[in-house]
Amino acid sequence: VFFICLSLSERPLSQVTLDRKSRDRSHDEAGKSNPKYFGFDGARKRFLKFFPNGFQTAEYVEKERDYKLAAKKRLDETVPLEKAADGKGFGEAVLAVFRFTNMLSPFEKTRLQDVLRGPHADDFIRAAARFTLEGGKTHLLAMEQALKPHDSAKWTVVTYLPFLWRPETHMFLKPETTKDFAGRVGHRFAEEYEAKLHLPVYESLLDLVAKTQRELVDMDPRDRIDIQSFIWVVGNYPERGEGASE
Repeated sequence: VFFICLSLSERPLSQVTLDRKSRDRSHDEAGKSNPKYFGFDGARKRFLKFFPNGFQTAEYVEKERDYKLAAKKRLDETVPLEKAADGKGFGEAVLAVFRFTNMLSPFEKTRLQDVLRGPHADDFIRAAARFTLEGGKTHLLAMEQALKPHDSAKWTVVTYLPFLWRPETHMFLKPETTKDFAGRVGHRFAEEYEAKLHLPVYESLLDLVAKTQRELVDMDPRDRIDIQSFIWVVGNYPERGEGASE
């Protein structure tokens, strides 16, 4: 009698896909037990409470979108992506882009000054650019190695530049806000997040973002700047409609 055991890689792709979808459905059902759960319908209602015309609301564009586009424009002009991937000497320009928004805390920006004015600046910027272009564990690890001596190996830091360079494919990760949002809509990122810079965490984030984009397709999000802003508004705007800065 012969027993044949198939590894995951040897099983038919269709079966692997079905298993993954089944796992995701099971997690979505379990997520509904979260006391904060309100699903994507609840998230949409909460966002529209603050911005009734969705992503086209003038106040939304002014408060949440315009300054991120301005930061992207500054980055593209002063640190072009393709040049950053192999270049050097962009430390001051990148530091200016980090300081341009309030998406990182003052403490994170202070520590970044040491990174971007120190010997690891070029290594970090090149790794960030290559991660933007190619993704992958190697470039994420290279960013971590450049940032760790300065206690700056944080998700906010490593996702900021890729998000601004390529907001159609990458995502900025503000951990607590995003975990809270994931729990409210029943996505597994709420459990899969960890502070360590592991690629599966970022892949789980991108899955959350892709699902959010599908759920909001009728609201016509232009890119992941809109998706990131949606997550921020849902999780951080106080009930009475006054904005919260990032």
